[in-house]
Amino acid sequence: MSALAPVTTTDGRFGYEQAGDIAARPLMFLHGIGGAARGWRDQLAFFGERYHAVAWDMPGYGRSAPLAKVNIATLADALQDFLTAIGAVRPILVGHSIGGMIVQQWLVKYPEAAAAVVLAQTSPAFGKPDGDWQTSFIDARLGPLDRGETMQALAPMLVKELVGDDPDPRGMEMARECMASVPEASYRAMMLALLGFDRREALKDIKVPTLVLSGSKDKNAPAPMMAKMASYIPAATYVELEGAGHLVNLERPKIFNAALDRFLNTNVAATEVTS
Repeated sequence: MSALAPVTTTDGRFGYEQAGDIAARPLMFLHGIGGAARGWRDQLAFFGERYHAVAWDMPGYGRSAPLAKVNIATLADALQDFLTAIGAVRPILVGHSIGGMIVQQWLVKYPEAAAAVVLAQTSPAFGKPDGDWQTSFIDARLGPLDRGETMQALAPMLVKELVGDDPDPRGMEMARECMASVPEASYRAMMLALLGFDRREALKDIKVPTLVLSGSKDKNAPAPMMAKMASYIPAATYVELEGAGHLVNLERPKIFNAALDRFLNTNVAATEVTS
């Protein structure tokens, strides 16, 4: 994973990394709660040969300014602000985990603005804010911080719990680095932003080509749930990667890239000039 120089939008709100010709089709990657723009470097290098490949730091991460109020709706508005700031027209959006939730929320307001979307290891709903499962999920992740642990200390354990069989060692090093660098305030805010998210009714209204990508060993976004999710999206392609956990692009970057590449070659013209 070669280092890419971080970039900041002219208004200073967003930090990101990019590769490829800025006149090519925008292909944007949105990381999860424990991620960062740099976690997509294998994808930027691979897809930057044909696309304008971009990975943002979510608000409150890296060089991106935090939001005054954090929920999936405000994050989706921030996504639109970012796309406008970099001049991305008819982008392909690849959202992982909470990034996939942001994409779903964004599609409600901009249903025809994307050329295609990828919902990777995500969910259409997190459920009731006061539900037993939801409460236990949040407590398990924020409890150690409440007891004085740090993100840096927790990162190895958190990453280990997320992955499947035989993950790529370099990818795991990057995953631990990204997780350790997440500001505690941002981690807390993003976890709480999950509460109450529910876009199940909107799945039937997704009209753009959609790749729903799961890992068979993913405990956070189980494959059977994602297969059901895909069945409600009219233009969905469902792909399950055997043995992979929740961090497929880092666990198995070549397999992730190949699955995404097949979908894009079938559904999207990379060479269309969009800016």
